[in-house]
Amino acid sequence: MSDSGMRILAVANQKGGVGKTTTTINLGTALAAVGERVLIIDNDPQGNATTGMGLERGGPGRSTYEVLIGTAALAEVVVNTHIPGLDCVPSSMDLLGAELELAEMDNKTHRLREALRMLGERHDYTYVLIDCPPSLNLLTINALAAADAVLVPLQCEYYALEGLSQLLKTVERVRGALNPRLSIQGVVLTMYDRRNSLSSQVADDVREVLGDVVYETIIPRNVRVSEAPSHGQPVLLYDSRCAGSQAYIRLASEIIRRERDLQTA
Repeated sequence: MSDSGMRILAVANQKGGVGKTTTTINLGTALAAVGERVLIIDNDPQGNATTGMGLERGGPGRSTYEVLIGTAALAEVVVNTHIPGLDCVPSSMDLLGAELELAEMDNKTHRLREALRMLGERHDYTYVLIDCPPSLNLLTINALAAADAVLVPLQCEYYALEGLSQLLKTVERVRGALNPRLSIQGVVLTMYDRRNSLSSQVADDVREVLGDVVYETIIPRNVRVSEAPSHGQPVLLYDSRCAGSQAYIRLASEIIRRERDLQTA
């Protein structure tokens, strides 16, 4: 945990289409619903976490890009969402060019970490969730260097373990070179289809390999979860009773439990 008491989680998987952004938005909403103070940082040029919460992408001086290149403090670009207790730092298309600019800067891998350190002195967030792009670039490295732990969404499909092994190697490298406190907070199985035997097989295989690192909660493949972003809403607001919403509420409870266990260990 950071010195300010914030718990910073990078939501990451180098494979695309596994539910990173969906998990970031809905986990953040579920955590806020039970009284946590949550900040979502959209660190992906696609900006889906931003638009998925009904926000516009950042305008001039108002996005993660300005924070990373140092022209704005994190506190200056935080936007209130319509969800009590949940704020967002929006993405912008400028992030597409951030990789080249960061490569030429001093301390290029720790710029988000430093921005969060300064934010922690003035805000009372208990959780910060960083939505990462589906690739290993300087945006992702900045998120991993800033985070206390990584939350890994893992789609229940054939190549899931292959992508996961790449991410675990990346986490080990970042831990050794940039952020010795980085750990795996947990792996959440997403897009689970109980009618498909492959989903069950993948879930069993992942649990066999990783054991207790895998959350008990499984996020089902659910049409309401897929529809919600087009309405600019987390699924918990779009349809609080659907299977996807209930799963994210259970996941939030499980994460809070796991965090408490870590603090008392």
